[in-house]
Amino acid sequence: MMRYYEVLLADTKYKSGAPLTYSSEDALEVLNVVSVPLRARTATGFVLGETGKPGFAVKPVKSLVSAHPLPYHCLQLAQWMEVYYAINLSESLRQFAPSKPAIRNIKTDSLSNAGPAPQEIQLQMHAPLTADQKRAITEIKQSPSTTVLLHGETGTGKTRVYLELAKETLAAGKSVILLTPEISLTTQLAAAAQAYLQIKPIVMHSQLSAAKRKQLWLRSLEAEQPQLIIGPRSALFSAVPSIGLIVVDEAHEPAYKQEQTPRYSALRVASQLGALTGAKVIYGTATPNAADYYVADERSAVVRMTEMAMGSTEGDVSIEVIDLKDRRNFGSNHYLSRKMIEAISTTLAAKKQVIVYLNRRGSARVILCDNCGWRDLCPNCDVSLVYHADQHLAKCHICGYAHQPPVQCPNCGNTDVIYKTIGTKALADQVEKLFPDRAVARFDSDNKTDESLNEVYQDLLGGKIDILVGTQLLAKGLDLPKLGLVAVVSAESSLTLPDFTAEERTFQLLYQIIGRVGRGHSKGQVVVQTYEPDSVVIRAAVGRDYRLFYEHTLKERQAFRFPPFSYLMKLTVRRATVNGVQNASQKLKDELAAQGRPVEVIGPTPAFYARRGKYFYYQLVCKSKDRDHLLALAQIVPADWQIDLDPADLL
Repeated sequence: MMRYYEVLLADTKYKSGAPLTYSSEDALEVLNVVSVPLRARTATGFVLGETGKPGFAVKPVKSLVSAHPLPYHCLQLAQWMEVYYAINLSESLRQFAPSKPAIRNIKTDSLSNAGPAPQEIQLQMHAPLTADQKRAITEIKQSPSTTVLLHGETGTGKTRVYLELAKETLAAGKSVILLTPEISLTTQLAAAAQAYLQIKPIVMHSQLSAAKRKQLWLRSLEAEQPQLIIGPRSALFSAVPSIGLIVVDEAHEPAYKQEQTPRYSALRVASQLGALTGAKVIYGTATPNAADYYVADERSAVVRMTEMAMGSTEGDVSIEVIDLKDRRNFGSNHYLSRKMIEAISTTLAAKKQVIVYLNRRGSARVILCDNCGWRDLCPNCDVSLVYHADQHLAKCHICGYAHQPPVQCPNCGNTDVIYKTIGTKALADQVEKLFPDRAVARFDSDNKTDESLNEVYQDLLGGKIDILVGTQLLAKGLDLPKLGLVAVVSAESSLTLPDFTAEERTFQLLYQIIGRVGRGHSKGQVVVQTYEPDSVVIRAAVGRDYRLFYEHTLKERQAFRFPPFSYLMKLTVRRATVNGVQNASQKLKDELAAQGRPVEVIGPTPAFYARRGKYFYYQLVCKSKDRDHLLALAQIVPADWQIDLDPADLL
C-alpha cells in the first residue's frame, strides 16, 4: 500500500521552510530521518507526518536513514531558531542533518580519539574537591535558573566541576554535551573526560568526513545508554534523545557565534535547548562577556569560583608592566625590553617554559615608503598587505592575494621601503637570535594544518619546546604545568579596532593569556609591555580585576546604547560599484525608517573590510531595546542582503 508523507528538508539548495510530499510503501514514523530526491540530488529530510494522496505526481522516499526518529526537541529547537534568527526552517534543520561535507581535510583521527590524559590533568582530576568546587557544584544544582554562569578564575578547576556534574548526570541516565570554542581543544577535554568518567566520548565537529560524522550521529541517536558528546558549537545539534547537562566552556569566545547562515550564538541555542529538555546549562569562563554577565546577574544566576584548584595563591605570580613609550626600557632590541629579555633568561635557567604573546600574525603588518607615504595595498581589498619573511611574500589576509614586495617605492622610486609593526613570524626570528641554543616554536593561524594546537600542546607538555611565540590561539584554555613566564609584547594590539567589543576582547585576551601561568603547579611571572599602562582595560586585566572592567564597560555600553542595553542587527550588502552599494544601502535605510518602529538605524557606512575582491561592501546597524522590532524589520530586508542578529562585533 502506497502512503504519502510531508517531509521537512534540510538542504542548502532548498530555500523554503515548507514541507514537500513524498511517497513510501513502508510505514514511517513522525521525525524519521529519510533520504529523498530533490531535483537531481539526494537530500536529507525529516518526516513531519502522513498526508492524503496529492493531486500531483510525487517522488518516492529513497531510504530510511535510521529506524529511530529524531528526538522531538530537535524539531522544536529548529523551529525556535527559525523565528529567533529570521531564517527559514530548512536552514535551521540542516544543523541536525546526519552528515555534512568536511570544511577542509585535516587529520581527523587525532581529533576524534581522546588518547591518554596528560599526567598533570589526571592528578588534578583525582585530587580531592576543593571547598570552592563543592560549593559551586551545590549552587549550580540548586539554582532555579536553567542557565547558570560559572565565573571561575583561571586555575580554579572549572573542568573538574563540569566532570563532577557530568558524572551525576550520566549516572541518572541522561546525556551530557560539553562544548569547546575550538576543534583543536577537543582532544584535551576528551582525554580528561574519558579518564575521569570512564566513558568513551563522541567527539563531533564539522571537519570530520561526511561518513565519520554520519556514523557518530547515528551512534548518538540510536544509543541505548546515555552519551557524552564533546565538540565545538556544532555538537549542540547531536541527536541524543535525553539531555541532562550542557556545558559551554570558555563561554566568552567569539567562536561560539557562527559567521555563516544560520548566524546563531551557541550560548543562546544552548540555553533554549536546556529550556526544551530540562537540562542544566553552564556558561563557564574567567572573563564573561559583559552582556552575558549582566543578564545572569539580573537573574541571580552567577556562581563564583576564586580558590586555586592546585593550592596556589595570587602571590605566586609576579606581574610587571613596562611602558613602551619610555625607550629607556629598551636596549639593542626594539621589540623586547631589557626586563622582558632578562625574565626570559631567568625562566629558562630555572628549566621552565616561556610564552611570548603577540596578537599579530606575519613578519610585518605594514609595508610603506618613508618618503612619499605609499603603502603596499591589496589590489582587490584595499587593505595593507602583511609581509611574511619566511616566504618573502606580501599577503592579503582577506582574499589571499600575494606578491613579492617591491625593492623600491613604485610611486617615487625611493629605495627605503620600511617594514613596520612586527608580527609573530618576525618576533619568533628575533627570539631565536636572542636564544639560539633554545627550542623556539611559533603557533598562530598561519601554521600548517599538521602543526595543530594539539601537537604543539603535546610538545610543550613533553618539554620539547622552551619558548612558544604566538597569537590569541595560545590564550584558549591550555594547562601548561612547566610554564614559568608569560611575556606580552604589546598588550593593546586589539584596542585600536573600531568596534564596541574592542576593549572587552583586549581585556579577555590579556586576562586569559596571563592566566596560563601560576595555575598551582609552581610560581610564575608575567611581563606586560604596553603603550597605555594607565588604561582601565589594561589595569583591570593585569590586576585580575573583572569588576573594574565590568563597571567601566557597562557605563560605556549604556552611554552609547550597546548590548546589554539594546539589541543589534547588522545588515550587509555587496555590489560591483561604489555607487551601486551606496544606493542600495540608502534605499534600504529609507524603507526601514518608513516602517515607523522605535529602531535606531546607523549608516550606511563602508564595512570594516570595505572592498573584497571585485565587490564593495556597505552595512547598516540597527539598534532597539525590543528585539521583536528588529525581527519585524528583518522580514523586509531583500534576499541579497546578509542579516546578522546579535552580531559578535560590527567589523
